[in-house]
Amino acid sequence: MKTHPGNDADWLFRAVGYRARDRALLERALTHRSATGADNERLEFLGDAVLSFVVADLLYREFGDSDEGDLTRYRAALVSGDVLSEVGKAVSIGERMRLGSGELRSGGFRRPSILGDAFEAVLGFIYLDGGIEAVRAVIERLWRERVQAIRLSPPAKDPKTRLQEWLQGRSLGLPEYTEESVRGEPHARTFTVLCRVGLSGIEARGTGSSRRRAEQLAAEQMLDALAKETLND
Repeated sequence: MKTHPGNDADWLFRAVGYRARDRALLERALTHRSATGADNERLEFLGDAVLSFVVADLLYREFGDSDEGDLTRYRAALVSGDVLSEVGKAVSIGERMRLGSGELRSGGFRRPSILGDAFEAVLGFIYLDGGIEAVRAVIERLWRERVQAIRLSPPAKDPKTRLQEWLQGRSLGLPEYTEESVRGEPHARTFTVLCRVGLSGIEARGTGSSRRRAEQLAAEQMLDALAKETLND
């Protein structure tokens, strides 16, 4: 069920400036897997790919002096789960979501991961309903200020990238990440990842709400451990 009644198509037009045609498909885009009926996971998959492509194309055109590494880093910052949840919250997508009773009781309509995933599903819907230029216009309008912010203050390299570059600069092998455990319910899982570096014997662990986040935290711990070892040599 939705947390707020009303017309989804009207909400979408007010929120992003796109007028929906296939209202049944829009309803699916706003349906979480905890609810009954067809959910939005396939549309989320499609929206993720569309967002990545449109942002990559935008960065390619806007940052003509940036190399592949910089563009990759900029794109990762712009399509992160944090950004998606911020956009989803800004357009009040949680109020349009159809959630199962359990998710409603636990406040799922406020959970950042649900908001971000739902907005990706909406982007997938807009692509299918209106085509690439329609979804491009929505993404470029909503992401314009974030792209300009990157021009003024480029994001720092993430821990995994910094660890890889540190090792490569010393002709050492790439780090190895191993998923040690996954705990919790499907909507609130906790991942633990072990990071190993070559034959050094040094290990570091990271725990986060996704495997990607756990890997980043493990890499950060590894960088700290390597820095201490270097100081002690």
